[in-house]
Amino acid sequence: MRSDDTIFATASGHGRAAVCIIRISGPQSLTILETLGGRVPEPRHAAVRILREPASGESLDQALVLWMPGPRSFTGEDQAELHIHGGLATRAAVLKALGAIAGCRPAEAGEFTRRAFLNGRMDLSQVEGLADVIDAETEAQRRQAMLQLEGRLGNAAERWREGILQALALLEASLDFSDEGDVPEDLEVDILSRLDHLHAEIEQALSNRGGERLREGFTVVLAGPPNAGKSTLLNALARRDVAIVSPIAGTTRDVIEVHCDLGGLPVVIVDTAGLRESRDVIEQEGVSRARTRAQNADLVLWLIPPGGAETGAPPARRLLKVGTKADLDRSRHDCDLFISASTGEGLPELIAALEHEAETALGEGDAILTRERHRKALERAHRSLTAGRELLAARGPLELAAEEVRLAARAVGEITGRVDVEDVLDRLFSSFCIGK
Repeated sequence: MRSDDTIFATASGHGRAAVCIIRISGPQSLTILETLGGRVPEPRHAAVRILREPASGESLDQALVLWMPGPRSFTGEDQAELHIHGGLATRAAVLKALGAIAGCRPAEAGEFTRRAFLNGRMDLSQVEGLADVIDAETEAQRRQAMLQLEGRLGNAAERWREGILQALALLEASLDFSDEGDVPEDLEVDILSRLDHLHAEIEQALSNRGGERLREGFTVVLAGPPNAGKSTLLNALARRDVAIVSPIAGTTRDVIEVHCDLGGLPVVIVDTAGLRESRDVIEQEGVSRARTRAQNADLVLWLIPPGGAETGAPPARRLLKVGTKADLDRSRHDCDLFISASTGEGLPELIAALEHEAETALGEGDAILTRERHRKALERAHRSLTAGRELLAARGPLELAAEEVRLAARAVGEITGRVDVEDVLDRLFSSFCIGK
């Protein structure tokens, strides 16, 4: 991958459409726009132009073109856009013409965003926010992703990093005093006060896991004995036939997941194998997976069919007992809800309960960490700040305290990509669509 190449790619969806947007970024963008469309419009002003094949002069399409000189562009480079008609042949012809120009090549996945990061147009947390905007499936996920794209996490991380570096500067100054005698007491108090404040803020951010859970989805596992109605309920919640429904016990042997939008919140409904003793090796594996998923789920719906045992539920963080096939029998005791997936009885109440559980667990409060990477970086910073504070309070070696504070600043810098970014970049940008 050469950053001095001019790259191009479609930035709109594939397939036949009314309009297809082609992005061009790099040092030859202006020349390419002139070659294909003639007179270049004023920067950031759209104009209609006839695009022509450079070698033959043949008309390719009538398009809307834009010219955006760097650094005021998405990538920070000279950039152009061609809004062409979205027919497959038209798109192929324009892309072929671009590919025939020397020094102009198709972009790799995520290469536009990588250039935006390398040119300082976005920090790494904003890049992740952009990826989450693209992947958002619910309104709550979209809002959270937009906050990150707008710099909510990046600004906080940079503020913490600057605060840690200021404390480090004072520590290094105190080292100079230590060569001449005692460290001034007021300077030591100031350093400890700064570190205490930063330590508390980072600890508060770490205590809220709502952002990560909102991004990943609230997980609800349907568990119960065979023929309890788990697959029927899954199909009813998904509003389509996702799982095979059969009167034969043990039909579901593997884990089936469905992503749902309940009240604007992402919920993952998981259908599992019926929990029972079995000599069937495949069913035994399904039962084992079911118990594991139930233990790790945010919520388990323990489905109790008519005549089924109300006890024997697997260990779970939170569990609701749901009496199924209520149209046939409601004589069971100790159930939180009764439903009939076949008639719809009790489903509105169950969905309302799921929405309440998801809203309570996920919320949309002050959570700013949305990925495990963010959490691990902050946990390292938190540990280093703890060690540095303890060394200072115990009047330990200042050199060791300064090193711990330096490590904390480095860990926080990983969030925005100021340090140790290459592995993250490679993993992240490979998941982007080509035109982004």
